[in-house]
Amino acid sequence: MLVAKAALGLLTILPAVIAHPGKVEKRAQCQSTLNTALSVAHTLQDHYFNPSNGMYNGGSLWTDANTLEDLHNLMLATGTDDFATVADTSYIGRCANNANTDWNSVLGGSNDDAGWIVLALWKIGDYKRARGQSPDNYWNSASKIYDIINGQWDDTVCGGGVWWSTAHTYKNAITNELFLMISAEGYIRFGRQDMLTNAWKTWNWLKNSGMRNSDNLWNDGLNGNCQNNGQTTWTYNQGVIASGLASLSAATGDKTLLDQAELTLDATIAHLSTNNILRESCDDAVSGGPVCNQDQQIFKGLWTKHLQFYLDRANDPARVDKYRSWLGSQSSAVYHYGTNANNDVGSVWYAPDQGGSIFTPKTSASGLEAHVAAAKYGPC
Repeated sequence: MLVAKAALGLLTILPAVIAHPGKVEKRAQCQSTLNTALSVAHTLQDHYFNPSNGMYNGGSLWTDANTLEDLHNLMLATGTDDFATVADTSYIGRCANNANTDWNSVLGGSNDDAGWIVLALWKIGDYKRARGQSPDNYWNSASKIYDIINGQWDDTVCGGGVWWSTAHTYKNAITNELFLMISAEGYIRFGRQDMLTNAWKTWNWLKNSGMRNSDNLWNDGLNGNCQNNGQTTWTYNQGVIASGLASLSAATGDKTLLDQAELTLDATIAHLSTNNILRESCDDAVSGGPVCNQDQQIFKGLWTKHLQFYLDRANDPARVDKYRSWLGSQSSAVYHYGTNANNDVGSVWYAPDQGGSIFTPKTSASGLEAHVAAAKYGPC
């Protein structure tokens, strides 16, 4: 159904539709984009999901968690139940439904993986509750994992922050951005005052950590001297900080946090795109160039997903209008440039694939995320 359309010019990628502002919480989803997303999701499941072990072939724990979140985010948007059995079949779902699961063992010491799993468990619970089922197993498991992450905060080294792993060798952006997000979002969801306290604590630490550079982009982490290590400004780091700040803004009414978020969102558009399309530093349409690794292949879609979550919590039609065309452009690029004749989405969005695009469950989930975000907040 979907094929790469290399002959199409850039203007095809840049929709000019500007919708009139409306109430964000009541905004209709774009059905045609949702149909594209459903098609991509079915290909993803058919090509990569292994029901025997509940994992994606070629996936990893944290990317599997994001994919599960994506499928349930999609079903909540469409009202369909195409993937209703996936959660309980999945490895993560089996763990959540087993009261004896040792989450420390499952997580293997990875505190950033833990944050992604919390988000997935919450979204699955949202879906189950929307369908009249109990979310308790998923939400209770998320609470257990949250408390594990909380226990990894350390005030001694670099003045605060959650360690990247239980090895306690690195403090970085994504782990703490996720902790900010799940703390603020958790307070909104469950009213736990300690979560709101943690959200403020984490944001205050992040903004003073030095990880945000002069371009308003977040580098990967801190070096041994607790200074910005200058490592890559991956796209996903720029999205998760925005969703976290929007959740904290929604929890507290502090709109200045949205302005802080948009410093980085706008910097992403200015510095991390080619032809108005997100481009990871390891993306290359031409064979023989750089190759994104197993983690990096999903980063761009995570940026679009967390822009969706940012706009959800910002709940401001003017901010939706600001990013509407951009989200539409990402979805259009995924459709025209990123999708092959087998309806699978590759890693390269910014240009027609000339042999450099990689096709994995992570790249497919990444493209799915772009479509779902655009269905909600892009042009139609």
